Amino acid sequence: MRCRLGAAAISAVGVALVVLVTSACSVPAARNGAATPPPGATAAPSKPSKQPKPSPSAKPKPTPTVPKLTGSVVPVNLPPQAGIGPFGSIKSTGSASIALTFDDGPDPVYTPKMLDLLKKQGVKATFCVVGTRAARYPELVKRIVADGHTICNHTWQHRMDLGKQSKEVILTDLRDTNKAILEAAPRAKIKYFRAPGGYFSPQLVELAAALGMKSVYWSLDTRDWEFVKYDHGQPMVDHILETVQSGARRGSIILAHDFHKPDTVIAFTALVPWLKKYFKLIALPT
Repeated sequence: MRCRLGAAAISAVGVALVVLVTSACSVPAARNGAATPPPGATAAPSKPSKQPKPSPSAKPKPTPTVPKLTGSVVPVNLPPQAGIGPFGSIKSTGSASIALTFDDGPDPVYTPKMLDLLKKQGVKATFCVVGTRAARYPELVKRIVADGHTICNHTWQHRMDLGKQSKEVILTDLRDTNKAILEAAPRAKIKYFRAPGGYFSPQLVELAAALGMKSVYWSLDTRDWEFVKYDHGQPMVDHILETVQSGARRGSIILAHDFHKPDTVIAFTALVPWLKKYFKLIALPT
């Protein structure tokens, strides 16, 4: 009797185990949260990941063009330029003539281009040169003087706060700049000084005068350096053209730049012939 009961129990346990194992095998195993397909089933194809589209390459800006200027305003009908600049600096030519002035050079690329343009048009101008660049490019200083242009001291290294320095620092700066100019062009007459940014001070004007130089400001600023506002290329060229056309008048001293300013050269290619129709263009007299 005991053996029969034992056999029955064993049989019952065996049946239970078989049921348990069969149930366990019928449940798909999970891997990383996904069910494993049963044997013989085909796995669903995975979706390909989206690849970012390549960004189109930036297109180069077109070369600025030189438009033909007509101008609806006849500038000779505007009132002549008058007045003086900061601390007695010069703001007008004092005549009906206009003076073109170019700052911050000499530049090995754009100063020769500007000189070529002026020579072709038969125009003289004033170049305010930085001492360190005059020392680096003496042949350009020599050409400026040889071409009949006026040369102007624009400090040794374009120091904006020079007017706030001591007398000794100011004199050393101005003398070193004059020395670099004269070493390149011994016959140069350095009769003018321009403070970078127009930041004159009474002492700066006084010490420049002690060295035989008149301080020269401007009456019309092309702002050809203000790239954040006017951008490069055609927008800058158009800005310079509009500024000079609308603001030039008898006696104007126009401020522009030849250092790293290709747009200025392009703009003045159109402006110089246009200005010649209405004014006599001069270098500041020496």
